Amino acid sequence: MASITFKGEPKTLVGEEIKVGDKAPNFTVLANDLSPKTLDDFKGPKLISVVPSLDTGVCDAQTRKFNEEASNLGNVQILTISMDLPFAQGRWCGANGVENVTTLSDHRDASFGKAFGVLIEDMRLLARAVFVLNSENEVTYVEYVSEATNHPDYEAALNAAKDVK
Repeated sequence: MASITFKGEPKTLVGEEIKVGDKAPNFTVLANDLSPKTLDDFKGPKLISVVPSLDTGVCDAQTRKFNEEASNLGNVQILTISMDLPFAQGRWCGANGVENVTTLSDHRDASFGKAFGVLIEDMRLLARAVFVLNSENEVTYVEYVSEATNHPDYEAALNAAKDVK
């Protein structure tokens, strides 16, 4: 499993670490209208941005950054997954003009968190991470951000997403 800290304190993640070359595991999350969504609902290449909560500074900046860069990524879908409630995600997107990112909630079952090895056990939050998947749902890029309060490597993630087919 991946190793991270939160404000310098080591945290235990639930699930197996995903690596480049792995077939992405399936998961079930909730859309903002409470409908269940699985990996299979999103066709084509994907950039999955994982954040602890949209209502924090780094998560806000991360989601805005990927929203701004969406037009440069061609047909790559950008999914942002957090433990925030679907209604809170919808409110946040509306208040911040975020329209190029699909926000999804893992609050109900932590299905995504467990499948991708990003569930912080004692906090019931998701660790900050970025995954890029090709059209066949093979993982082509992975970053588990080692300190949850730090930003991901945007340039590396965006370059990986630009190169994915």
